[in-house]
Amino acid sequence: MNVMTFTVAVGAGSVAAGFLGALTGLGGGVVLVPMLVLLFGVDIRYAIGASLVSVIATSSGAAAAYVREGYSNVRVGMFLEIATTLGALSGAVVAARVPTSGLAIVFGSVLLYSAYLSGHRHDDHSSSEGPSDRWATLLRLDSTYPTPAGERHYHVRGVPAGFGLMYVAGVLSGLLGIGSGAVKVLAMDQAMRLPFKVSTTTSNFMIGVTAAASAGVYLHRGYIDPGLAMPVVLGVLFGSMQGARVLASAPAHRLRFVFMWVIVALAAEMLFNGVTGRI
Repeated sequence: MNVMTFTVAVGAGSVAAGFLGALTGLGGGVVLVPMLVLLFGVDIRYAIGASLVSVIATSSGAAAAYVREGYSNVRVGMFLEIATTLGALSGAVVAARVPTSGLAIVFGSVLLYSAYLSGHRHDDHSSSEGPSDRWATLLRLDSTYPTPAGERHYHVRGVPAGFGLMYVAGVLSGLLGIGSGAVKVLAMDQAMRLPFKVSTTTSNFMIGVTAAASAGVYLHRGYIDPGLAMPVVLGVLFGSMQGARVLASAPAHRLRFVFMWVIVALAAEMLFNGVTGRI
């Protein structure tokens, strides 16, 4: 495969990854990294580096729109970003010292967890009603978000638990080159009891910063190849925009079901290659 064919093929695959990531809300990294490793034979560390760059690009555009519309809780995002950035730096440093087969096993495990979340997503709940904890009051994290019936106020709870889970999300981002949005949404939705729309949009606001912290380490170690990152970023950007447009009218539950089994298959392949040492 010559350079031109490789670039076009990677770009097309990245479009599909961005499209599926936008439709399911799990981000394109969960598809992008195994696709580059398994289909194109890219070293997993270079695949992670390219994925991190694409996460930065896709997050920047969407985050601005969500903040403007009033969904993202910027104070929560900036506070929790302390934990995710520290975790991302830790994960990126550890990744350079972990065998490639070990990374493949960890990534396969995270894919399985993402598949579980994709198949068990739930609607918004009213559990955010009630008093906020003392940390949320001290940091003034309570806020509002728009609904068809007008602005809705909500309280933030479980701040220490959410902070700890955000560190774990950051480690996964730095180690595996994904936005780890599933873990972030889980932390804000379940531990901190934020409304689901606020959780997802605030996670998107945070993902770019977390990925930037990890990407700096990968860039310093030479794991970001411009020739690979360019078609990946362009493809994921285009795919994400198309996925966002289709999302409103597409049967999302069916798409999530299909995507769940796609990443289960990818996880099985990554785990097999990691255990057998083929990666």
